[in-house]
Amino acid sequence: ASPTKRVISSGINAEYGGKSYSTFTGLTSTAKQALSDALTKILSPKHRVNVLRDVMEAKSKDRPYVITFCGVNGVGKSTNLAKVCFWLLDNGYRVLVVGGDTFRAGAVEQLRTHVVRLANLYSEDQVQLYERGYGKDPAGLAFEAIKYAKERRYDVVLVDTAGRMQDNEPLMRALSKLVALNNPDLTLFVGEALVGNEAVDQLVKFNQSLIDHSSNAAAGTKSVIDGIL
Repeated sequence: ASPTKRVISSGINAEYGGKSYSTFTGLTSTAKQALSDALTKILSPKHRVNVLRDVMEAKSKDRPYVITFCGVNGVGKSTNLAKVCFWLLDNGYRVLVVGGDTFRAGAVEQLRTHVVRLANLYSEDQVQLYERGYGKDPAGLAFEAIKYAKERRYDVVLVDTAGRMQDNEPLMRALSKLVALNNPDLTLFVGEALVGNEAVDQLVKFNQSLIDHSSNAAAGTKSVIDGIL
C-alpha cells in the first residue's frame, strides 16, 4: 500500500540517508537491516492488549468485559466471534454472545448454532445468546445486553455487528453510535487477507469513522479500532 511504502522510505532515509559505505556487501546488509527495522516499527503495536488480564481486571470492578466485532460483509465476523468465545470458555470465563446483526437474514440463527455447540462442549450456564430478532437498533440492543450480563454476572460480552462497506456513511454512523453508546473495552476489525490493499482502505476508513463519530472530546475518550482478526 502506498502509505506503508512512504513510511518505510522516510524511515530508512531518516536513519541511513547520507551515509557512505566502502563495499557493496556492506551496503546490501545495511539495506536489509534498514528494511527490517522499518517494518518492525510499523508492525509493533502502540500498546499491548492482554485480554485475559483485562477480563480479570473488569471482573474485579464488578462489570463485564465487552468486545465488539466489526468489518465488511462476508469476512467471517460471526465465525471469528465463535472462536474467541471458545478460547474464553476454555479459560474458564462465562460469556454472553450478543446478536447485534439485526439486518442480515440468518445472522441470529448462525450465532445460535455456534452457541448451542459451545454450550454442548461446556454448559448452558457458561455461554448464552442474547438476541431480540431482527429490525432492532443494534446500539440499544448491545446496551441492554451489557446490562443483562452485569446483572447475571457474565465475565465477557461479545457483540456481533452487521457487515457494512467502509464507504456507506449511514451504516458507518450506525456502527459509531453503537461504539459511542456502549464504550466497549475492545473493538476488533475482522478482515479478509486475500483482498490485498483493499483491506488497508477498509481498516483506515472504519478507524476514521470511529474517531469522527464515536470519540467524546469532553469525556476525554477516543474510539479507535483496537485490533485485527
